[in-house]
Order: sequence, then structure tokens, then C-alpha cells
Amino acid sequence: MPSIIGKKQAGKTYYYLVESARVNGKPRIVSQKYLGSAEEVMTRLGEGSPGDPTGSEHRSFGDLAAVWGVLDRLGVISIIDEVLGERRSDTQVSVGTYIALATLNRVVAPCSKLAFSEWWASTAGDRLVRLSVAARDHRRFWDAMDAISPQQLTQIERRLSTVMVDQFGLDLSGLVLDMTNFATYIDSDNLRSPIAQRGHAKQKRNDLRLVGLGLVVSTDGAVPLLSHAYPGNRHDATQFAGVLDELITRWGALAATTDQLTLVYDAGQDSEANQHAVALSPLHFVGSLPPSQHRELLEVPRRRYRVVDPERFPGLRAFEARVTALGGDYRVVVTHSDSLHAKQRRGFDQTLAKATGQLGELAERLARGRTRKDRPGVEAEIARITRPRWVGRVVTWTLTGTGPKDFALSFAIDDEARRQLEDERFGKRILFSDREDWSVADVVGAYRSQHHVESDFRQMKDRQVVSFSPMFHWTDSKVRVHVFYCVLALAVAKLMAREVRRSGLDMSVREMLATLAGIQETVLFYKGDRGRPRARRLLTEMDPTQQRLYDLFGLQAYAPKR
Repeated sequence: MPSIIGKKQAGKTYYYLVESARVNGKPRIVSQKYLGSAEEVMTRLGEGSPGDPTGSEHRSFGDLAAVWGVLDRLGVISIIDEVLGERRSDTQVSVGTYIALATLNRVVAPCSKLAFSEWWASTAGDRLVRLSVAARDHRRFWDAMDAISPQQLTQIERRLSTVMVDQFGLDLSGLVLDMTNFATYIDSDNLRSPIAQRGHAKQKRNDLRLVGLGLVVSTDGAVPLLSHAYPGNRHDATQFAGVLDELITRWGALAATTDQLTLVYDAGQDSEANQHAVALSPLHFVGSLPPSQHRELLEVPRRRYRVVDPERFPGLRAFEARVTALGGDYRVVVTHSDSLHAKQRRGFDQTLAKATGQLGELAERLARGRTRKDRPGVEAEIARITRPRWVGRVVTWTLTGTGPKDFALSFAIDDEARRQLEDERFGKRILFSDREDWSVADVVGAYRSQHHVESDFRQMKDRQVVSFSPMFHWTDSKVRVHVFYCVLALAVAKLMAREVRRSGLDMSVREMLATLAGIQETVLFYKGDRGRPRARRLLTEMDPTQQRLYDLFGLQAYAPKR
């Protein structure tokens, strides 16, 4: 039963609301709440008293606590600290804690390590982890990042991916592999980060150094289970073997036992060596072949195509065949999609309009005699304009004249060539697989699951939540650790979104985090007789959706206690 007791300190009595219970057969106080001195209690009880709040603050809570709960469920801190071994005695916070905090920040409010301290002070994080101002210094994060080797990162990710599968019951029967790269702002003269190189920038930032990233994600929730960072000047196909080896190390035994694991990848990974490695592995596969290398399949008449599945894949037709490719004999499924055909037609119309516009400008310039180029120079410019895919096939041109003063250019679009091009190429894909027992619809469905990894890459390029950027690191060790906790942040967000969908709510990662962010913590400050003001914490009112997420992620465990 609750009761009020007084305790004397320095000759003055202070009162507490206490609750007692028997512990091991003896009465013990099991909880107590400070009420204040007699004067303070009286002023609070009086109407219009100075016991009203003197100020308030709002702090982030819902998204922070939900993400921290998943990190705790995965055992991120303990796994990292166990892999690294005993920490230095002069550190206040373990390396695992710093990496967990960096991951937390990446999910809810990506910022630099320099800005971390200010962001942390605006949250309810002090109840999750006690961090002194010194411990929040950006240099302490850098020290922690430098403490992890690439081999340890691999070991940590292996353990975490196993926990993800076990804790959340992930289905591994479908795995999708793809690769991308991210632009960095590492100086060109910096020699301490050879992983950042100039290459083919998929974000169109050819002026910046790139870091490549390969991901293997589950089709169950698009959860990343394997990551591979590599120099940005290397072709994707050269990294395939390393990713496949690591994938077999982690799940090869399971693949051999269940005969269910199927790896999906696109034509960017194709090579005879890569396909040979897949054939020797315990994994099944679904991939694609470049249409330009199999013209005989593209020329098959339309009457051979059959409707695949009007409910799952409206507007899709396909036929089956066998081909010799990449060193083996494979089953292929050639598909034609009405929607892809229309999309490619619109894209080609834009490309064609740009090319004909440039040819028109060149023709006008030549007509005015405004060029110093000789015939090979003008023809080289025309070749550059018509170089984009398929343009040279449908645009015809004639250059007359003997020199710069009398050159004349005429051009036209060959409608028959355009019709033949569309009939042969537009809307078509060539899929190949060793899944002989699957239906055409199953093969198509597996290949289309690539949207899972593509959505993950788009999420990592969202600068608001679960973002790879900003990245303010300039050494290989820090860049690799940055990649690691960005992928871990993505995994946490995807696991959360998967839990939300399974509960009956249809929400994107951004919508889910925005809804959770609406659950804030209000801190009310009360002035005491002396010293620092006392504070009372409570959560803001929640709508029904927020309440469902609050219950789903067990936020009560992190909520302020009265």
C-alpha cells in the first residue's frame, strides 16, 4: 500500500511517496517518488500556485525508441563488442554502442558526427544511453570506426544476418543481388581512401569519387542480408564472384539442404566465369541475357507468344526456348510487356527528339557556313549525335558539299526502320534459369523481385531517412564502417516496415518513421526552492495509428515513468 514518509537531510524534512512489499519475507520499500519539502507540497496543492510548470521542451521519442528496440532485439552492441574483444579502459562508451548510435541516427535523422551531439540533445535518448558531452564528441565516433577491421566487419555482419533470420523468421528462398555506387566528396588528392575512385556514376556525378556497394536482399521484406563495398572504378561483374562466395559461406549449407534458395540477378552480372561459379554452387538462379546477343530470339514471330498470367502480370506474353549462353545450355523465357514497350517508346521519342534537334542546329550552322571542320570532322559530330541507342538505326542523313563553305546536311526518320525496331526490341526481355520445374509465371515473378533491391538503393539515396549521405569520412576504414552501419540502418528500417505490414498496416518506411516521429516526449519544468528545476516527462497524445505502432514496437519499455 502506498504511504508518505519523511526523510531528514541537513535538518530539513523531505517527503516521499513510497510503496512497500515483502522481499524474501521481509518488508522493503520497492518504489519511491520524491514529493518535496512541506512548503513545496503545500504550494502545489494550492490553487493558482507557483507549482504550475515554468517551462517545457519537446523531444523526439517514438522513432528513436522503436529503432533502438530493434537494435536491442538484434543484439547489435553485444555482437560488435564480442567480435572486437575487450575494450580499452580509457573509453567511456564501447565501440558497439557507438556503431549502434550511428545506425540509429542514420535511420531517423542522418547527420554528420559533428552534428550528432546537438541532435542527440533534442531527443529522449538520455534514457536509452547515458552519454556525457565528451562521449558525444565526433572524434570518439571516429576512434570507434577505426577500431574495426574489414575482416571483423564481415564477421559482425554474418552474425547479425543470422540473428535477423532467426529473430524475425525471414524466408531465404528468394535472394536478389544487385550493385550500385554512391558519390562521395573525398578530395582527389586524398590517398588515404583508395576505395573511393572515379568510375561510371549511377547518380550521374562523374566529377566525384565513387564507392561501390553490392547488396543481397531477401524477397521477404527486402531486408539486406549481405553487403560488399568495393572501389567505384570496378565493373559490377568483377565483384560478383566475391559476393557469391560470401553468400555460400553464410547460407550454402541451408541451400544444399532445402534446395529452395534461388539467387536473382540482372545482365550486368553476366560473364562466363560468373555463371560457371553459380553452376557449381548449391544455389538455383534466375537471370537475364542481353537481347543484343540473341537476335534469333528477338526475331521469333509474335504468334509464338502466350499470355503468362493476366491477374499477376497483365499485358505480359512469353514463349520458352533453349539457348547456349555463358558456357552452358539453359532454359530461357522471352517476355514481351505492353507497359515496358510503351515506356521504351516514350523514352526513345525523347532521345530521338533531342538527336533531331541537334542535327537541325548543325544543319543550320552548316547552311550559314559557320564551321571550320572538314568532312571527317562534321561526320564525327553527326556520329556523336546519333550514337545514343537505336538512333542511328532509324535516322538517315546525307552530307553534301566539298568543304566548310558549301556543306549541306539533310536528315529524316525512317518510319519503316522505326517500326521494325519496335517490333524486334521494344518491351522484350530474355530470362534464363536452371529452374526447370517452375512455371513461366514463377520465373517472371522471381526476376521481377529485383524491385526489392532497387527499392533499397532508392531508400539509401533518400537524404531524409535511412540515408547513405551525408558521408564526411576520408579513410578506407571509416568509409567501410560507414557503409556497414548504413546497410544495417536499412536492414533495421526494412525489418520494422515488414513487422508493420504483417500487423495489417500498409506503410512505406518514410510513412512509418514519420508516424512514429509524431509520438514525442514533453518535458515540463517546475521551479523548486533551490538548485536545478525539477522535470516531469510525459508523451504527447497519440492517434489510433500511432497507438498501434506504439504497442507493436513495445515503446512502453522506453516511455517515461511517473
